[in-house]
Amino acid sequence: MSDSLSNSSHSISTTTTTNSKKRGRKRSSASNNVPKKKKTRALTKDDLLEAETGVFAKWQDGTVHEAVVLSARENHKEYYVHFVKYDRRMDQWIGRDRIESVVVLSKEEEEKRKKKKLEHLNKQSKKDEMSLRAKRKQWEEEHHSITKVKNIECIQIGDYEVDTWYFSPYPQEFCNSDRMYICEFCLKYMKHAKTFADHRKKCTLRHPPGNEIFRDGKLSVFEVDGVDNKLYCQNLCLLSKLFLDHKTLYFDVDPFLFYILTEVDEQGCHVVGYFSKEKVSLDQYNLACILVFPQFQRKGYGKFLISLSYELTKAENKIGSPEKPLSDLGKLSFRSYWTYVLLNVLRDEGDAVTLGVSDLSEMTGIRPEDIISTLQSLNLIKYWKGQHIISVSNKVIDTHLKNMREPRLCDPSKLCLDNATLFPEKKS
Repeated sequence: MSDSLSNSSHSISTTTTTNSKKRGRKRSSASNNVPKKKKTRALTKDDLLEAETGVFAKWQDGTVHEAVVLSARENHKEYYVHFVKYDRRMDQWIGRDRIESVVVLSKEEEEKRKKKKLEHLNKQSKKDEMSLRAKRKQWEEEHHSITKVKNIECIQIGDYEVDTWYFSPYPQEFCNSDRMYICEFCLKYMKHAKTFADHRKKCTLRHPPGNEIFRDGKLSVFEVDGVDNKLYCQNLCLLSKLFLDHKTLYFDVDPFLFYILTEVDEQGCHVVGYFSKEKVSLDQYNLACILVFPQFQRKGYGKFLISLSYELTKAENKIGSPEKPLSDLGKLSFRSYWTYVLLNVLRDEGDAVTLGVSDLSEMTGIRPEDIISTLQSLNLIKYWKGQHIISVSNKVIDTHLKNMREPRLCDPSKLCLDNATLFPEKKS
């Protein structure tokens, strides 16, 4: 997983090439739109790079990429940098020898930078005039500053070694190390390999605590209550924060239910991913947080968890929606699920069918506004006589479905919601 930047770089460069082919003639005829090359200078031994300094630095494969310095350590012998145009999970510590050059700002750019700093200081001095919203924004900015440097580089969970993406608030004594060890069954975290090896021999848990509510072949889902299994749920939240940029729930797990997806083999139930939801949601949210761990991604498990959340919603005779705002990846996943489900319902209703949004909402458990936004993106909805009407032929529906990959969905017939479990806990 250490070459993830190279892979990302490849995919991005491919996209760029494609776009260049499409817009190549326009670029050649409009030379003024070509971005100017940034002025740089060589890094000297006397340079002590500050945060937000622009540089050009080497990646592990020797290629040079534009980057921004975020932090320094070891008396400026190492810098934590963000590679421009790449995801934050690619951020890393690098030595001074990997910095090729420093970006030289013009007088105008330097003045803008100083002005921005001065404005920030002025805002800090006017705390008494700040609104509640402004205070919250300030807190978020400070929180972002604290958490933008990864504190754990890599974890070993079960037999998998996984590079982390983001900061997670594990206890300080477990941080700033090359690797942390996590039991895949109880989610206990450990600092040393020997401790981990001893724990694996002694740990008796072979599946998440709570009730098994779904079993289909090698897939199993457990419902875990944050009150009944607080430590497990807290450990799950800490683990998931390593791969979620904007997660804020770590310790207050009591108001939540956690639905843990696992792969089952002779060793036990291996955690694949999960979603959480509030036990009582005034906004009718049926999902608060969702994650499939990196080693199990690209297997369709994300869509499975989304479909499970809606099957649970329908079992409660409710309609639901994920907690907003959604991440960019979350928007794509939910929009893809909504599209597939809605198109299949419309196709099953017959050719040239006319339905109202409320009809679709009752049939699918999807909130009306989510239905409207999805169908609007497909140009399949009209506003007629004061209400939204879906009017479309099967031919149009089949055209859309043909371009979609069939997702892995939850089979509602395999759900068991009567608190039964195939793995009852031993009573002492």
